[in-house]
Order: sequence, then structure tokens, then C-alpha cells
Amino acid sequence: MAPLRRLLLALCLPAMLLPPAVPFPAPSTDWAACRDLSQRLSRLLGTMKESHRVLSGVRLGGEEDMEGECAPHIRCSDACDPSTLDTNSTLCLQRILQGLQHYQARLGSDIFATHPQPELKAVLEELLSLVQVPMRSCRPPPPPQADSWAQPLLQHGTLERLRSFTAVMSRVFTHGASTR
Repeated sequence: MAPLRRLLLALCLPAMLLPPAVPFPAPSTDWAACRDLSQRLSRLLGTMKESHRVLSGVRLGGEEDMEGECAPHIRCSDACDPSTLDTNSTLCLQRILQGLQHYQARLGSDIFATHPQPELKAVLEELLSLVQVPMRSCRPPPPPQADSWAQPLLQHGTLERLRSFTAVMSRVFTHGASTR
């Protein structure tokens, strides 16, 4: 019995001497502030006028823009449904963060050089600072360079996709704020 006790003590003693593991607190997302900002962004996008009257009412088909780049959008597989959000929101918040980074890069690109959108950029930056989620650090792809003739069409497409993204994002944050 003594050799077995010594063996157990030799194996367990180092573990008993270690301080208890304290989990590192993950930063948390301020859901209510994100809800308010996403609703503000939605209102801003809803009141914007087209820079060119010809594009008013034009709906673009497909998910690719003129440069062949796919705009991020929230899919069913991103776990943004209410039941999954209540238990684990990480995947959904990662997708939202990816989309916010994409649209921030777009609004700061040459596409919007002639018609900058400082209010939209400011709200996106605030949202980016509030969405806290562990994520691999990755940079969004560089925004495309647009010929002057293509800028209005690219602006229109970017804003149209941002409106759709914002509508879904706002619903996610509204649900998240109501349950936390």
C-alpha cells in the first residue's frame, strides 16, 4: 500500500501545488449599445439619397460586385438564430465583425472619394469598437480601385448590400439586447 500511496502522491502533489486556474474573462459585447447603433445606421441608410437619380430604384442581381468580390452577409450557418444566440454568440459576432470591417474598408476607399459618407463611417467605427469577440486577426481585402464611370454603380451596390446587412445585424442585436 505504501508504494501505491507514494506513487499517487508523486503524481498528484505537483497538481495540488499549482494555483487554481482562473479563466481569463472574455470581453463582452455591449448588446444594447450595438442595438442602438445598428438601428441608427439603418435610419441613416434609409434616409440617404442616391448620388445619381438614374440609380434610384435600381436593384443589382447577384452577390458579387463589379470587381468579383463577394460582400459578406449573414447566413443561416452563422448561428445568428435566437436559440443559438442565447447559448453561443461567438460565430454570429465573428460574421458581423467581418461584415463591419468589409463595409468600413469600402466606405474609406476610392469608391466613395467623390461622395464620402462620414456619418456612416463613424457609426461603423463605433460598432467595430463595441463588438467584442475572439477572432483571428485578419485584414479585410483592399478595397477595389474604381474608374470614375463605375463609382456611382459601386457606391450604389455597396450601400444596397450594407442596408441588407444592417437589417439582419439590427435584428441580431435587438434579440441579444432583450435577453441579456
